[in-house]
Amino acid sequence: MGENIGAAARGMLNFGLSGLRLVNPRDGWPNEKAGAMAAGATLVLDRARVFETTQAALADCSYVLATTARPREALLPVLEPEAAATALKARIDRGDICAVMFGGERSGLSNEDVMRADAIVSIPVNPAFASLNLAQAAMILGYEWAKADGRAGFTSELEGATPAAREDFDRFFNHLIEELDKVGYFFPAEKRLNMERNLRVAFLRAGLTEGEVRSLRGVIKSLVKGRIGRKLPPSSRGRERKHLRNNGRRAAIGGPVNIIWRPDDQTASQGRFFTPRRGDLFVRYRRNFCSRRT
Repeated sequence: MGENIGAAARGMLNFGLSGLRLVNPRDGWPNEKAGAMAAGATLVLDRARVFETTQAALADCSYVLATTARPREALLPVLEPEAAATALKARIDRGDICAVMFGGERSGLSNEDVMRADAIVSIPVNPAFASLNLAQAAMILGYEWAKADGRAGFTSELEGATPAAREDFDRFFNHLIEELDKVGYFFPAEKRLNMERNLRVAFLRAGLTEGEVRSLRGVIKSLVKGRIGRKLPPSSRGRERKHLRNNGRRAAIGGPVNIIWRPDDQTASQGRFFTPRRGDLFVRYRRNFCSRRT
């Protein structure tokens, strides 16, 4: 089928293979459907060579592998794809011409074709459903070839990141413990030691980089500022006051809200603004009126 040939060509070129030999294609050659399925891998199709017989196609090859999904009555070595790719790599590096044979969609390679091979390639598939098509089998062999040829995927930026020095990590961790202590996190007191150990192990296991440690310290500082009532930046004060006025009309009848008080905010009496949330207690000094939003 032209579609299978085109899909196989696409897979081949992805893994650096371009030599395609076709033996008596069923639908003739060239084939428009093959070009459509190749999705741009026209280089492989344009260079494809067509032969009338398998014998003619393998005439100049010195090492041949045959792919098959079922055992054959042949005293030939059986290789898995990885071992097959390694064997091909060794022979190609010394200048040999090698080939891998794939059969048709319906019946695969004939016994006569298999007997022309030096070894059989067996892909470990589900024995209850051994039904890989041409393109799928070619992709698996192409992938193993690429690995044997030294190709590798791109590396992670994490490999080039500098791990945090223990001194920097300790500063971060001590900072964290100090702030957690202030808010009463370590309760009950007799479990404090184990709680600290668990936190340390969790962060050490993460393998933090220098940048990540700096970011985490910045997070702690921001949380601390928010807890003690950080003033809003100038650009957002107007929007926040408008938001408070709108919510104030619903929380306390009439007039703007002067402050929002929360039980854990020790500096609310200083007149700082906070982002309202469900359950906030709105206090209006002018009328000495309080109302809780629910």
